[in-house]
Amino acid sequence: MVTRGGFTVAEDPRPGAKYGSDLSAGASKRKRNDLVSKELFLDVLGATATKREAKTYLSRFRSEKPKKPQPIPKETRKDDVGVNLGNLYLPIRAVDQSPVFEQGTRKAQYVDQTSGPLHTALIKIRDTRAIEDSTLQAVGLTLVQLSRLGMGSVVIIDCEKDLPTNDSNVRKLVAEQADRVAAAIDEHGGQGARRLDNVLITSDVDDGLRSSIKIRSGTAVTNRNLMLHPLRKGKIPVVVPVAFNSTTQTLVHVPADEAVLAMTRDFAGLRPGVLAEGSPQAVAEKVKAMQKEISLDRIILLDPLGGIPALDKHDQSHIFINLEQEYDTIKSELSSLSWGRSEQDERGTGSLRSKNTSSTFTSGNPISDFGELQSRFSDGANSETSAIPPKISAQAKVHLQNLELLRDTLAILPPSSSGLLTTPQKAANLDRSSRDSFPAPDVGTRRQRNPLIHNLLTDKPVFSSSLPPNRTQQPTTPQDQMDFINPATFFKRGMPISIIPDPRTHPWQAPSPSNPSISLSDPRIDLPRLIHLIEDSFNRRLDVSHYLSRIENRIAGIIIAGEYEGGALLTWESPPNNPSIMVPYLDKFAVLKRSQGAGGVADIVFKAMVRTCFPEGVCWRSRRDNPVNKWYFERAKGTWKIPESNWTMFWTTEGVQAGEGKGVFGDYESVCRGVVPSWADDKGVVD
Repeated sequence: MVTRGGFTVAEDPRPGAKYGSDLSAGASKRKRNDLVSKELFLDVLGATATKREAKTYLSRFRSEKPKKPQPIPKETRKDDVGVNLGNLYLPIRAVDQSPVFEQGTRKAQYVDQTSGPLHTALIKIRDTRAIEDSTLQAVGLTLVQLSRLGMGSVVIIDCEKDLPTNDSNVRKLVAEQADRVAAAIDEHGGQGARRLDNVLITSDVDDGLRSSIKIRSGTAVTNRNLMLHPLRKGKIPVVVPVAFNSTTQTLVHVPADEAVLAMTRDFAGLRPGVLAEGSPQAVAEKVKAMQKEISLDRIILLDPLGGIPALDKHDQSHIFINLEQEYDTIKSELSSLSWGRSEQDERGTGSLRSKNTSSTFTSGNPISDFGELQSRFSDGANSETSAIPPKISAQAKVHLQNLELLRDTLAILPPSSSGLLTTPQKAANLDRSSRDSFPAPDVGTRRQRNPLIHNLLTDKPVFSSSLPPNRTQQPTTPQDQMDFINPATFFKRGMPISIIPDPRTHPWQAPSPSNPSISLSDPRIDLPRLIHLIEDSFNRRLDVSHYLSRIENRIAGIIIAGEYEGGALLTWESPPNNPSIMVPYLDKFAVLKRSQGAGGVADIVFKAMVRTCFPEGVCWRSRRDNPVNKWYFERAKGTWKIPESNWTMFWTTEGVQAGEGKGVFGDYESVCRGVVPSWADDKGVVD
């Protein structure tokens, strides 16, 4: 038995075993390649990308076909010295076509046929020593699949848990773990992996250079070509976080997070030498040229703790985090826990609560520990008995570090880049038993999706963040429960959300003499941009005067995403048969065409509407042939096709039964039937 790259391999002592092992190794390699192709095929099918998502993926990752080499004209094969040399300098056919003695097959030389920037994911694997060999090999398979789909990977090893005190032992340990990861990747064919331990340089930096966006730091990349060269060949660099200290002239271990930030800055074109020299125009041109070489599309963290825990949801983590909107709130929650005592506990309140914290599946799940903590707060524990347990405090610090790392890296990258935080087990997608047997699909079941493959194809999380909890895949086994409560957290630098009026200070209530409705002439609202948003989204021209007249003194509020990339306008409507009450109604839900299906704009706006503005419920309508209805169906509590009309009604209110004909349902139907459209163009649509 011998050890290669951390894996144990048996040697055959029989004479001639080498020749036989070469043949079996070739067959085994072909079998592995077939398995990789099969798993890739199934993962792509399981991603269920929409037509728009598929077009976006193909337009971004499809490389142009290389030009065919032009045949050499006959006359150029002669040495043009002014003398006809006949056939003297022509190739000798017998030599060119003579057989060559070769044992085995010659490995085809890899030819770089890429055009445009290298699409790359920067992947950090935390606590690799705790990852089993089988899981690590499956992660290697996923990375090979990403490469085949056009996304190269650069892997950084994070072994900072329980490190030795001696620096040389630390470097040796991290190098061994890098070899394990490289060997796991090599197991699955492709161009393989290459360990790199001379990529980084570090020095002491004055704290005065630091800012909220970490453009500068003490750690930097020495030569980006050390990574670009293997990437162009299709290899996967595995970087050891060891740097040459220019001050002490020694090799030192650097934190993996610092290595990730240094490589992110370099891939973004923000190299210290480039930023420090030349005029602003020259610097901009150099940065642009460096960005053309490589496009860092994903920051992926594989952490045994999984996604960022959502303290307002028992035993679940965040599915999607819009950093521009949610970073400060989530950071405050995690910071209070990481310091060993919650902010809510110090105030003596019980704002962290859970209705039901009992679960038969949560044993050993890190997020369930946060659920137990919520239960203690909900039981009214005081500050003397509710100190955060050390285990929770340590986990919260790791979650906080992951949150800050993703925020710092995505702040440097273009808005199209995204981040993903999941467990190595989810990235390995080890639950493949159902795939091998190919069972007939049952209602309500689906193949397990690989979050990394799904994210590459769709640039979205596996589950939509705006779905109601009961619309996600429900757990039936302990493994399913772990997948359900530990989903991958998807990150975008995102966009700010403006809610007018702010529900935190001015709850959305029906207008009255003491609580007048807001107006679209409010200086906080850019009316021309709002009108453009509506007309672009619906592809119809709005009758502005009629619309403003209809919603006057009825506006409940407006939600605006980013620079009017998406939004919702909600009103208070009275049923014609019951004018004494007012019903919350979604009058317009709009997303710019260029933002539809990308960036999570619709999810961001919808979440703000149902969780912040109208958590008790809201209703709306849509034409029966509207292609968006499928998206509405998934998020509504109930639907109803209004008889003798072209409208389908939706609502998010609990307990409303379709077809009652009275009560809340009757009011909703009356409102949705009676609202008069305000379009200037007559497309002949029968309502």
